[in-house]
Amino acid sequence: MLGKLLDGRYRIIQVLGVGGFGKTYIAEDTKLYDDRCVVKQLQPASTDPTTLQVARRLFDSEAKILHRLGNHDKIPRLLAHFEENQDFYLVQELIAGHDLSKEITPGKKLSESYVIALLQNLLETLAFVHQHHVIHRDI
Repeated sequence: MLGKLLDGRYRIIQVLGVGGFGKTYIAEDTKLYDDRCVVKQLQPASTDPTTLQVARRLFDSEAKILHRLGNHDKIPRLLAHFEENQDFYLVQELIAGHDLSKEITPGKKLSESYVIALLQNLLETLAFVHQHHVIHRDI
């Protein structure tokens, strides 16, 4: 997949993660000054027409939700979504930073003030998501 051009525009440059429903990549937007973005590839469990129809409906619904939520400063904006070769792709803003797991070292205690600040930040964002009647199922 590295080096592949998706939607005639997004060149995959790095694997970011692998999950149960697909893979996540860092890509360059070749039509926008090589700006970097995140491409999430969602692979349906089957390619039979009925499964694809259901997957397409769920994908479109998720894209609409992400578009609605993207006006929050801690949620990546949805830049595009498309289907290619029976796979579905979401393109989102790349937010610089690191994974939460880098903040937590097994066996090391965190200060109470640090944990409170971290959770307050997380819960404020989650409250915004819930205000839009969305449940985040991947925390």
